[in-house]
Amino acid sequence: MTATDTDTDTDTDTDTDTATATDTAPAPAPAAVERPAHRDPQVLRWLGAHTASTLGDSVYYLALSWTAVSAGTPAQAGLVLAVSAVPRALLMLFGGVIADRIGPRRVVIASDTVRCVVVLGLAAVLLLAAPGLWALAAVALVFGVVDALFLPAVGALPPRITGRDQLARVQGMRGLSSRLGAVLGGPLGGLAVALGGPATAFGVAGLLFALSIPLLCALRLRPLPTTGEARDGTALRDLADGLRYLRGHRVLGPLMIVVLLSDLGFVGPFNVGLAVLSDQRGWGASGIGWILAGFGTGAGAASLLLTVWGRVPRAGAVSGWTMTLGAVAVGALAFASHLAAAVAVALVVGLLAGLSGALCNALLQTECDPAYLGRVTAVSSLMSLGLAPLSFPLTGAAIELWGIGTVYVASASICALAGLCALTVTAVRRAELPR
Repeated sequence: MTATDTDTDTDTDTDTDTATATDTAPAPAPAAVERPAHRDPQVLRWLGAHTASTLGDSVYYLALSWTAVSAGTPAQAGLVLAVSAVPRALLMLFGGVIADRIGPRRVVIASDTVRCVVVLGLAAVLLLAAPGLWALAAVALVFGVVDALFLPAVGALPPRITGRDQLARVQGMRGLSSRLGAVLGGPLGGLAVALGGPATAFGVAGLLFALSIPLLCALRLRPLPTTGEARDGTALRDLADGLRYLRGHRVLGPLMIVVLLSDLGFVGPFNVGLAVLSDQRGWGASGIGWILAGFGTGAGAASLLLTVWGRVPRAGAVSGWTMTLGAVAVGALAFASHLAAAVAVALVVGLLAGLSGALCNALLQTECDPAYLGRVTAVSSLMSLGLAPLSFPLTGAAIELWGIGTVYVASASICALAGLCALTVTAVRRAELPR
């Protein structure tokens, strides 16, 4: 990240992105003892903000989908929900440039502020009138733009609030926070809709976004180390510089390919594929819920293990092996004849995928020059959230042509290719997290 958030132990906040004297501020003395992430007030503030924001997202999406379905046809509701994907995919890379230019903390605060104001505004409108689908689509569009800025910035924050040796633990804590938001957000949103309608649910989401803002404002970021990157160019030049840096990096370049292959092989079977599998087996919608619960439990367990361990030796090799073994579990899911077996397999997939994903994120943050972290995080997010979902229609068409078993095996092969790529590229296989 090129953001020079010069927050230290003072109360001043000078998030600047020009190469100033604060960019070259000396790091803390080596003798200083770092607090473990789970005992660091800085990390705990960030974690609280992340949890509140994640909960707000979950409640918002439930309220949006319910309101859209209630106000229009299923096809119209699908279009409303898809509106946010377009600006998110188109603007994600420039979101990384902005995070590097003005600082991730400022971007995240601004993003949650905009989301808070927009959602509370929609709640007020719904209390007074029935604005129709156009208002929901407009809000979804705003959220798509904000996500394009928010996602690279939130991924670039951890290295600025804790030591490099704590980043794996922080990724575990972030995973637990995300799982908590997903598990509690749905019931909370459903309860809000049941008690007071969509307006109440949107109001709850807005208040959760508001809760994250003072916690983020209280963060004091570490100064960036010296960087030789010139920052007086245009946004396009900054983006090109970031892509050149990524392409030439011996670990990060191959790691992006690993991330893309892993997500391409995973998202189809665990989205479109699960619906078809549950329908064919006669498990119904509840079967999808149970399988996803098994996956979430496994992923949560992986996050908890990382939170406790703090560091995994031979992180690159472990990530490659867990991807490869997870690919076997993905393929096996299509051949589970009983729901209990499918849930158990999904739990294994969640455990292995959660561990490999968190390790990839930790390696990204420790290997990347902080001056480029926003742009590198943007590329990673684009591959996971922008390109990988394009496989949804292909997965559905392939299932119709060749059957679900064939498609699951093919998807598992792509996941296995990601693991083999991590294991065969020497720099990735030998990549280590700092002690």
